[in-house]
Amino acid sequence: MKKSPRPETKTRNPEPNIRSKDWIIWAAWADRITFEEIRDKTGYSENDVIKLMRNSLKPSSFKLWRKRAKCQSIKHRKKFEISRKLIKKKVNKFEY
Repeated sequence: MKKSPRPETKTRNPEPNIRSKDWIIWAAWADRITFEEIRDKTGYSENDVIKLMRNSLKPSSFKLWRKRAKCQSIKHRKKFEISRKLIKKKVNKFEY
């Protein structure tokens, strides 16, 4: 097989098919995908995603995800927009 001039980039965890439940789990772990986007693309509400995660993950992994999604993450569009505004203010503050 002839090598192509461009290197082939392989991701460690490629994005699953959007029609599968694996995509919902992948999206729930991703920080930049909000619950609203998951609902728009799949029809699963936040409560449905939580139930799916609870049934699919080990108890320790579910607790870790829930803590991350509830406290530290920007899984809601409103929190995401507020955090983006704060970041922009900080960046503009340091510009000369």
